[in-house]
Amino acid sequence: MALGVFLVSLFGALSLGVPIAFSLMISAVALMVMLGSFDSQIIAQNLINGANNFALMAIPFFILAGELMNAGGISKRVVAFAMSLVGHIRGGLGYVAIIASVLFAGLSGSAVADTAALGAILIPMMITKGYDKAQSTGLIAAAGIIAPVIPPSIPMIIFGVVSGVSITKLFMGGIVPGLFMGLGLAIVWTFIARKDKSELPPRKSVREILRLAKDTIWALLLPVIIIGGIRGGIFTPTEASVVAVFYAILVGLFLYRELKLADFYEVLVTAAKTTSVVMLVAAAAMVSAWLITVAQVPADMANLLGPLIEQPKLLLILIMVLLLAIGLVMDSTPAILIFTPVLMPIVKLAGIDPVYFGILMVINLCIGLITPPVGTVLYVGCGISKIDIITLVKGIWPFLLIHLVILILLVLFPSLVLVPIEWFT
Repeated sequence: MALGVFLVSLFGALSLGVPIAFSLMISAVALMVMLGSFDSQIIAQNLINGANNFALMAIPFFILAGELMNAGGISKRVVAFAMSLVGHIRGGLGYVAIIASVLFAGLSGSAVADTAALGAILIPMMITKGYDKAQSTGLIAAAGIIAPVIPPSIPMIIFGVVSGVSITKLFMGGIVPGLFMGLGLAIVWTFIARKDKSELPPRKSVREILRLAKDTIWALLLPVIIIGGIRGGIFTPTEASVVAVFYAILVGLFLYRELKLADFYEVLVTAAKTTSVVMLVAAAAMVSAWLITVAQVPADMANLLGPLIEQPKLLLILIMVLLLAIGLVMDSTPAILIFTPVLMPIVKLAGIDPVYFGILMVINLCIGLITPPVGTVLYVGCGISKIDIITLVKGIWPFLLIHLVILILLVLFPSLVLVPIEWFT
């Protein structure tokens, strides 16, 4: 009963166009009314407590770090370095997009930021070179969702906060799957690039590659500092986000000298707007999460899925299919905030590793970012390349398919995630 009230009120509000944060609060109120214990003070208290979380402080700082890196010229240097390595190969710009996305994933932690930053640079270049516009945009959008998988990852921070799972372990566990996603895209692009008949640029000399590597080294050191610092116990993921901001300011202002004091106002406003959306949704989701627990919704789900508790692999497959369906109609952040409290008790009861499940959940919901009708990253790509969503979907399907194949492999072979976690932690 409680599960039905929650889902009907939530999706009913969403279908009417109510913003996700307010839809979450409406579903919480519906649960309170059902329980006969409506109290506006409880809603306000949980709303404040939802945002008052030390680990969530990492989100605004990583968002700000991403904006500072973009304004400070780091994005274009990463692209230039990747171009020097593979730009001369058939379909080279596609490989540049993949390599740059993997490198930039260790800087931004946001799929939308990654796609917007690299797409603005690479999509016009690929179109000028004669690449298919839909496939080029599709590749960059599909590469953009690697950002939330390779640390630092904003969705993993949110999952860790909601579930109580170690964010450090989530970060370490996302490295290898993220690299698999990049490798999968490269394999698919190899087949697509065979049709490329454009004139290839000359191979860069070793001296030129070393010069560009020297120019890019300050950008590439950031993920090393973040991962190394967290892995070595020097700082927490939240403290790492502050280090990232300080480092981005240092590099942009004094080393690359492209970040100007006049840019700070616009950068801070943009980061604040993005942060306010995420944090309001997070706070509202904490209200729902508290009511979900009080109304014993996880117990209802456990009863519903009870026959599969003894078959964890089958249960995990069913949950992955459910999350793929949710990803079609909901952005990753609210989906993590809403369904983590519901699914985690069942996952633990079935003996599935919570860190492993968290990584699969993040990858699964990130795939939803490139699927219609609510694929946020798809709309970013459409805005950059000036094409409609239907055309882009036709170009992105091979890359979407390889991401699904990788997700299936990770479900079937948990050691692909669990063994690297042991290595890194």
